[in-house]
Amino acid sequence: MQDRFTPPFSGELLAKYKKIRRELLVGDTLFLDKRVAILGGSTTHSVRQALDLFLLHHGIRCAFYESEYNQYWQDAMFPNPALEDFHPDIIYLHTSNRNIARYPLLSDSPEAVDAMLEEEYGRFEAMWDRLGETYACPVIQNNFEYPDWRLLGNRDASDVHGRVNFITRLNLRFARYAGTHKNFYLNDINYLSASFGLERWSDPFFWHMYKYALSLPAIPYLAQSVANIIKSLYGKNKKALALDLDNTLWGGVVGDDGPENLQVGQETPMGQVYSEFQSYLKAHKQLGVLLNVVSKNEPENALAGLSRPDMTITPDDLILLKANWEPKSQNLLDMSRELSLLPESFVFVDDNPAEREIVRQQVPGAAAPELGDRPEGFIRAIDRMGYFEVTELSADDAARTEMYRQNAARSRLESAFEDYGAYLRSLEMRGEIRPFAPLYYARIAQLTNKSNQFNLTTRRFTRAEIQAMAEDGRFVTLYGKLWDKFGDNGVVSVVIGERGEEGLDVRLWLMSCRVLKRDMEYAMMDCLVRRCRALGIRTIRGYYYPTAKNGMVRDFYAKQGFTRLSEAPDGSTVWRLETEGYEEKNHVIAVEPAEEEENRP
Repeated sequence: MQDRFTPPFSGELLAKYKKIRRELLVGDTLFLDKRVAILGGSTTHSVRQALDLFLLHHGIRCAFYESEYNQYWQDAMFPNPALEDFHPDIIYLHTSNRNIARYPLLSDSPEAVDAMLEEEYGRFEAMWDRLGETYACPVIQNNFEYPDWRLLGNRDASDVHGRVNFITRLNLRFARYAGTHKNFYLNDINYLSASFGLERWSDPFFWHMYKYALSLPAIPYLAQSVANIIKSLYGKNKKALALDLDNTLWGGVVGDDGPENLQVGQETPMGQVYSEFQSYLKAHKQLGVLLNVVSKNEPENALAGLSRPDMTITPDDLILLKANWEPKSQNLLDMSRELSLLPESFVFVDDNPAEREIVRQQVPGAAAPELGDRPEGFIRAIDRMGYFEVTELSADDAARTEMYRQNAARSRLESAFEDYGAYLRSLEMRGEIRPFAPLYYARIAQLTNKSNQFNLTTRRFTRAEIQAMAEDGRFVTLYGKLWDKFGDNGVVSVVIGERGEEGLDVRLWLMSCRVLKRDMEYAMMDCLVRRCRALGIRTIRGYYYPTAKNGMVRDFYAKQGFTRLSEAPDGSTVWRLETEGYEEKNHVIAVEPAEEEENRP
């Protein structure tokens, strides 16, 4: 299945849609079920099919709503019982430059063109606002590809009467809206069409015959792009890079050639190629992607190569460096355990096709992209896959490398203590546990979509849904931040409870794996009980829904003092706790005194 979802795409995806879909649904994949509404300005049948396959490939199983041909605006702006009953989780607006109602004429004054632009943009803005008000779900909107022809030639880009100029200005207005609205995302078909080739992107024959705004070969590329946005929204991004060294980060074999003879740096064309690749990879640290090395090498040789003064990636950029003669697949699995990340979190980058295939077979879910035969193509091969698609950045993202490095220091400290309680006290931990605050909405939403192992119900929420619950008195919300003497771990735990007649039902309880075994769950529980007592809530009901990944929290509620009420055949359990008899269990984290004041109703 790997080749089918890696560019260049063949016509197989659409021609064999039913067969491929059946294959994707076979096995033990734990799918995330979502509802996607496609509101189209052109025929969307094949777009829906391709999007369906890409989302299944990412572990997202979707039900779809499709508007009638070119009814996107009407579906959005007027009452639509069918769409309302569908309750979409995502709305995708599939429009193209065919849906621009008016273009400037040479006889139009600049003022008239400006008014036309505002009218055209205003039509879309009104639609986005209405969708946000009505459905309160993420909206994905195509921007516009450039036209097939330019009446003014090169002047079309600079003259206000040119279609290229008009589309450029519209795209800038779309981008400005996206920058100021948190639940709105652009699918950049302007870039996609340029990358694919504008002349191949659309086919006038298919437009006039079937009202397809795209050529059939372009549809998988569009679907991949939209799927990347959706899988990012629901926490399906990769989190870490595992990088080979020889003939991947540099040209040559350090053990044979010596570090002084490696191809890297600005002295030779090939050295520049490898340095550019390193710069591309290192830039991912800004996104919170963890850089690691997996290399068949002697450790001293690997360090000697990475320590060259002209290396862009240095040992200081790495979380883990595994240079040994063990199978790389085993090193990746070890790395996964050491970082408390699932194996599927990794992108393995290696020039050797045999090593890539072994990793695909032995490391479940890990990506091992085909890099091609030439290092000049390495960047494009990784970038086009969208492994780290950005839909929202939080402050924690930029600090993630340092947080994991601090975790490594904590692990080294732990090994020096025989008594685990003494180790925890030595960390000098401080906690901040309070109701959801706007500053942390993005990070909280991110956690709900990324945390899989310490997650009792595995429910997923968007930023807009997090904000809605924070502002709704029916919900009790708590976020937990944790500091220790090594640094700030950021927001690491989230609890959402819904008030009902029988008490509080815990809809979500999760914690980042980077603070496992630090007693943060006990601190959160203590604060939740205090919050419930302040609100007059006498009973808390907890729920555990088993998945392939959250077995570690199967007995969580039992450890917290809950009584089990029931257990279903699939292992799901329901638990109950009386708040009056609860005894606090956190004795190692100093929760800031302001917490109680902040938690008052």
